Amino acid sequence: MQPSFVVALRRFHTKSNKVGVMFSSLRKRWKVGKKEFTLILCVFAITGFATAWLSRSVTGWVGFTSETHWSAKLLVRLAVLLFGYQAILLTVAFLLGQFSFFWKFEKRVLQRIGLMKATDASSTKS
Repeated sequence: MQPSFVVALRRFHTKSNKVGVMFSSLRKRWKVGKKEFTLILCVFAITGFATAWLSRSVTGWVGFTSETHWSAKLLVRLAVLLFGYQAILLTVAFLLGQFSFFWKFEKRVLQRIGLMKATDASSTKS
């Protein structure tokens, strides 16, 4: 019988290996190096945190309280999340030197939802 520590360590190694494989496949798909990949993950993390903080701040700034109906809060937060996220994403990407990657990313998203026309030069398959 193996100690539980050894069993736990083997499980962690197996799971961390799966994450490593996933990260490796993303790097290949995005055609980026390790440094760029790390910066891209940082952009996503900072943007998510900043957008959540901003949506909470905006609902407070608007004057919502605990008595405000949940649907009003939801609509304001969704608006901030949908539109604010895009602006924050590009801003953080610019600050971390990853603007070109995220601008291509944004163009694909906007094309898929029909807000931007696909051009021959900018249409790329992922």
